[in-house]
Amino acid sequence: MKSVWGKNIIISIFGESHGEAVGATIHGLPCGFKLDLGAIQAFMDRRKPGGRLATKRKESDIPRIISGIKDGVTTGAPLTALIMNEDMRSSDYDDMACLARPSHADYAAFVKYGGHNDIRGGGHFSGRLTAPLVFAGAVCEQMLNEKGVYIGARLKSVGKVEDDGFDCADWDKDTLLSLRQKDFPTISEEKAELMKEEIQKAAADGDSIGGVVECVVIGLKAGVGEPMFEGVENRLASIIFGIPAVKGIEFGGGFSSARMKGSEHNDELYAENGEIKTYANNDGGITGGITNGMPVIFRAAIKPTPSIAKPQRTVDLRTGKNTVLRVKGRHDPCVALRAVPCIEAAACAAVFDMLNERR
Repeated sequence: MKSVWGKNIIISIFGESHGEAVGATIHGLPCGFKLDLGAIQAFMDRRKPGGRLATKRKESDIPRIISGIKDGVTTGAPLTALIMNEDMRSSDYDDMACLARPSHADYAAFVKYGGHNDIRGGGHFSGRLTAPLVFAGAVCEQMLNEKGVYIGARLKSVGKVEDDGFDCADWDKDTLLSLRQKDFPTISEEKAELMKEEIQKAAADGDSIGGVVECVVIGLKAGVGEPMFEGVENRLASIIFGIPAVKGIEFGGGFSSARMKGSEHNDELYAENGEIKTYANNDGGITGGITNGMPVIFRAAIKPTPSIAKPQRTVDLRTGKNTVLRVKGRHDPCVALRAVPCIEAAACAAVFDMLNERR
């Protein structure tokens, strides 16, 4: 088993949900860059558990950097950070050791690893592993910001409740980053309240609900990306799908493009102050796998948290007999909310990786 991603900046993720720690090692970072450790912590605080609408598991999520940095400055050596697990309740999983949880990796991992996989909290398949991914993305973000590239995301929908729309061709840095100041990152405060109600209803019913996270990258100049299999969409998708619960991704107009005519979808061009722009942005800032200078926009579909209190049919892997499972433990009623900074972090890593290739 290995969880390694990247081409120029290589990220290795390690640990299990109920192990001693999770962590990440980042290879290929430039030396001599002074990291803002406070900003990294603020990024991670947006992902950590706790709160009225999330799992009640309490984790401080303070990364301990053990290599690759001296006096706050990168040395060029691999940068490794440990994030300790502090609030495990492994006994919640005693009765589930051989009962495959529906829509979890339990059964597939049982077959692949001969029953040796750690199922406590999902083990290495847990959303807990997004903590080191967020750390890696937060490091990359600071180096991106120095290049004038900024990335932000919002919760576009929860269940059937949709946030307000926006002009996909016109995003500014302040508006994008203002979403991070909100406990519930939406454009509309009214829609945020409706989404919260959906989450609370699902939780009260012993259930969960899914959502969509929308992410925007601004400041990328035209010309980033390589056809055919190293395009911007390819590279972003390859790391976004590493986030547990992501089941779909679309760029720009996405699947709605299939319902349009060419005259509706085509992004007509115009020149302004020496720059070439498009009136609309149905291509999501990417054509032919290469950035065209417009904001890069994509959306990720996040499935409902599979660990729910309702009884579910499953199989006892010891006996091969059908049975019923009632999942214990502390789980997010809507993991899409905490996925917002995870999507941002993954996008930061992917974009920084591609920019290093271009350099």
